[in-house]
Amino acid sequence: MTSRGPAAPALKGGGWHRLGNALKTTVLLAGLTALVLVIGQRLGGAQGLAMAGLFAVVMNFGSYWFSDRIALAIHGAQPLAYEQAPWLHEMVERLAARAGMPKPKVYLLPTAQPNAFATGRNPSHAAVAVTAGIVDILDRRELEGVLAHEIGHVRNRDTLIGTVAATLAGIISYAAQMLFWFGGSMLSRGDDREDGLAGALSNLGLLLVAPIAATLLQLAVSRSREYGADATGAELCGDPEALASALLKMERSAEAIPYDRAPATSHLFIVNPLHRGGVMSLFSTHPPIPERVRRLRDMSARMGQGARGRGGWEYAY
Repeated sequence: MTSRGPAAPALKGGGWHRLGNALKTTVLLAGLTALVLVIGQRLGGAQGLAMAGLFAVVMNFGSYWFSDRIALAIHGAQPLAYEQAPWLHEMVERLAARAGMPKPKVYLLPTAQPNAFATGRNPSHAAVAVTAGIVDILDRRELEGVLAHEIGHVRNRDTLIGTVAATLAGIISYAAQMLFWFGGSMLSRGDDREDGLAGALSNLGLLLVAPIAATLLQLAVSRSREYGADATGAELCGDPEALASALLKMERSAEAIPYDRAPATSHLFIVNPLHRGGVMSLFSTHPPIPERVRRLRDMSARMGQGARGRGGWEYAY
């Protein structure tokens, strides 16, 4: 049995954060589902609308129940046995206890890029995955900050949001691409032949806008949830500077060791594995690392601590 140390104080704003998260999730899912229904109706009439509705229900159901398995399988993650890294398991257990939730399962991704993500539909069915390269880059203090961030995602109910948003956004984009392969016959479909050209232009515009709108909706949720998980994680470990230092190291490593497996799931990671600078950073699912570091260091200053144990919670490794 591991020692979990003294009980942590209640995290500030947890209830309001989750309430806001739930509201944003509802808006996101409603918006993306509406896009699916509109595309189905425009291209298939009543029959297309019914098929799109059924498709949306099935995908929402599948994303809810199997999101953790899907994400882990896509990246080839394997369960990390306790005997392989007992100190890592104990770290996850301590942080989970401070968050008031069961210990998530721990997985290892076979990639040299230092990174991590969390998945699962709720705290009782959650998993935290770290890459093989993260231990080589971060010290244990920094790694704890990363794990606290990921557990913060689980606690804030971010993991389900990210998976469902990615699934629906991917469906919309894929559907739009497939429709172009069918040629112009479907685009010119209309109830009134005289309005055929107008209908075709309208459908074409919809197919162009749908993927962009889906991506923008996903970006809005993804960026805000990263800030929230940073704050929650910093409170969990009591050391915002540790997470700030880890983010800077992982960003530099992402530039040197890109990881492009399953780009549609890149938003799940703590640092964007598909490092993109310049104009492409505007379309990143992650907020800028400098801004995240600035917020964490402001938080550290308010807590009156620049290093572990000063103003935070102390426990031995």
